[in-house]
Amino acid sequence: MRIAIFGDIHANLEGLEAVLADAKEQGCDSHICMGDVVGYNANPAECLEIVRDLNCPVVKGNHDLDCGFDTSLEMMNPVAAEALQWTREQLAPDQRQWLARLRMVRQVHDFTIVHSTLDQPNSWNYVTNRFDAMANFFYQVTPVCFYGHTHVPRVFARTNNVLEVPAEEVEIEPNVKYFINTGSVGQPRDGDWRASYCIYDMDAKRVIFRRLEYDLEAAQKKIIAAGLPEMLAERLAFGR
Repeated sequence: MRIAIFGDIHANLEGLEAVLADAKEQGCDSHICMGDVVGYNANPAECLEIVRDLNCPVVKGNHDLDCGFDTSLEMMNPVAAEALQWTREQLAPDQRQWLARLRMVRQVHDFTIVHSTLDQPNSWNYVTNRFDAMANFFYQVTPVCFYGHTHVPRVFARTNNVLEVPAEEVEIEPNVKYFINTGSVGQPRDGDWRASYCIYDMDAKRVIFRRLEYDLEAAQKKIIAAGLPEMLAERLAFGR
């Protein structure tokens, strides 16, 4: 079984279509979404419908939460808040209900998925180094857990110590726990603008990271045409 695992789509239709096309070419027979389907980019309804039609496991991201409910946006970054308010207005009531009903943590097969962290999944904490990862491992009951939220591909492994290993191709070894960030489909923040996702080959016990070019200019033009902040279009080209 080869599973395409992706997240932080953030309404980037071009990025999502590139990932799903590549996953099909790579022989993936199922999909998993790590949340933040919406927010920032210009195709929230379209991306939501694609993910919903996949009928795959999905966990709730912070932008999904804020679009699923009428939470206050006053304390949020102004650019993110403007994009979220616009996104709420683009979604139909049943689409917002779908986002609201998503679970925070799910176990799929013999691994776990969460958008942020297992210790406090609704606090939206960031795991950016091995010290952040340590707290998560205390709550991880499966050998592998996939997460998102930081928009940066990362792999942490715990044996006696917690180490960060290259996010390229990872062999899942016995008696080791792994906390793996799939990177972002729609707004990478590691200096590489290309869409990021993972393939989990469960038979080979291997996780493969993929980076894909997509129609960046089209995604940027849509952001501008929608009246969203221009910096959201600009940052896509820099992967920041």
